[in-house]
Amino acid sequence: MKHPGPLSGVRVTDLTATFMGPYCTQILADMGADVIKIEPPAGDTTRYVSVGPEPAMAGVFVNVNRGKRSAVLDLRTAGDKQALRRIAERTDVFIHSMRAQAIGRLGFGYDDVAALNPSVVYVNCYGFGRRGTDAGRVAYDDIIQAESGMVAAQEQLTGEASYSATIMADKISGLTAVYATVMALFHRERTGEGQEVEVPMFETMASFMLAEHANGALFTPPLGPAAYPRPVAPNRKPYRTKDGYISALVYSDKQWAAFTGAVRPSWDSPEFATLELRSRQIDRVYGLLGETFATRTTGEWLDLLRPLDIPCAPVRSLDELFDSEHLNSAGFFETVEAPYGPVRFPGPPAWFSRTPGRVAGPAPRLGEHTSQVRDEINGQDPS
Repeated sequence: MKHPGPLSGVRVTDLTATFMGPYCTQILADMGADVIKIEPPAGDTTRYVSVGPEPAMAGVFVNVNRGKRSAVLDLRTAGDKQALRRIAERTDVFIHSMRAQAIGRLGFGYDDVAALNPSVVYVNCYGFGRRGTDAGRVAYDDIIQAESGMVAAQEQLTGEASYSATIMADKISGLTAVYATVMALFHRERTGEGQEVEVPMFETMASFMLAEHANGALFTPPLGPAAYPRPVAPNRKPYRTKDGYISALVYSDKQWAAFTGAVRPSWDSPEFATLELRSRQIDRVYGLLGETFATRTTGEWLDLLRPLDIPCAPVRSLDELFDSEHLNSAGFFETVEAPYGPVRFPGPPAWFSRTPGRVAGPAPRLGEHTSQVRDEINGQDPS
């Protein structure tokens, strides 16, 4: 399972479940880390949430747990607690997605693990930071989307409160956990010091949403509401064409001049001449563009806009991504042989010239590597 990615030689003890934490550790595994996924006897609940090639191997689980090793430990028993302590003694990263009180009751809080392994990078992944008033609240993606302003922003855009059509909070928080973990490893590489890291979903998504939407609310006194007008403009949506939809962004002044010069819309005027002027009335601009895009087919627009270097694309389905000419020519998909058949994974998106990542292997069956891991902690580690 080892491969020469940038994290080759790093061992991760993974007590995460559902999506945020497993997405983080999937990326670590793709980058060469040896990820030992510790599961309870019933397994990660995500094993059972969608279709799969065999029981307890749902597609969602298979994708975010690829390349890991699964060891089943029942942490309600003294023997398996001791086994986890032995694993923790020789790990580089200890990451979990339990609430702070729960992991503490099990005897695997940061102080407990650091006493066994002072150089450990210990990563907490949960809903709310423990220094705030909501510490300990249970949270899932939908809850954090609502708390973080994402649902309200969707309502500004569409007129109806709605969630994103992807588990945005889980994935953004998982990516944040990746960079936080790697930063702590970098610090340890320089100083030898381990440390505790906390990645709360609410704080992560508040930071994510406010990156652009803080806007006028940043200042004292506020110069406007917390909103960046362009993303929440009701007319910001794919444009309907004669035969479908197109996504197009006529953004810069150069692009605007090229578009109006080629199309010569009747509504063009000096009041739209600069990005600053257009930004002040962006919803009106989107509405006028929408009227114009309705006059030609999607193909006609693509043929016109691409030579002008105006960003545009047809609206594709998720299924169509598997047939994307670009993704396939770039080698994005990786087919891995698994006991339950070949699996075509979307591979790591980041490219390294010297230490490339790759899909390290299939997702493990429940407890597939329990004996192997126990042998390692008993001194029979072949490495």
